[in-house]
Amino acid sequence: MAKKPTHSDAQLILQLYELRRESEMRKARNWYVGEFFPQSADDFLKVAQAFGTQENAWLRQVSGYWGIVASFVLAGVLNEELFLQPGFSGELFVIYAKVHPLVKELREKLNDPEFFLNIEKAVTRTKWGRNRLQFMIKRVEALRQKSAAART
Repeated sequence: MAKKPTHSDAQLILQLYELRRESEMRKARNWYVGEFFPQSADDFLKVAQAFGTQENAWLRQVSGYWGIVASFVLAGVLNEELFLQPGFSGELFVIYAKVHPLVKELREKLNDPEFFLNIEKAVTRTKWGRNRLQFMIKRVEALRQKSAAART
């Protein structure tokens, strides 16, 4: 049975939420969620390897943040039940849904079997998480289509 959430877990969730409110992090999150829609591993890598660009910095900031948070859950530092609350982790599911179809090829191309692995594990280790991921994959596709239509 999972450990019961503690006041320390709640405090950590609030501190992590506060970090998401930092102005540059907000820009990074807005870009990743609203503008970044990679259709292939190469689309992702184009940004990931464009060192010195704003988009590269934002990509690393958002994926790094959520990778760290996921590691807290996997290591037992942060209660998984609190972490998985949609009000906190909903964005993580969007972030992962965007790379989910590409992650195997990205791992191969980067020769890095651990690329996005903590995020993948945190998202998919519960039935609820796997179901939420499928829901978010559909939502991300709808967002991608809406974004593409707005650009035309």
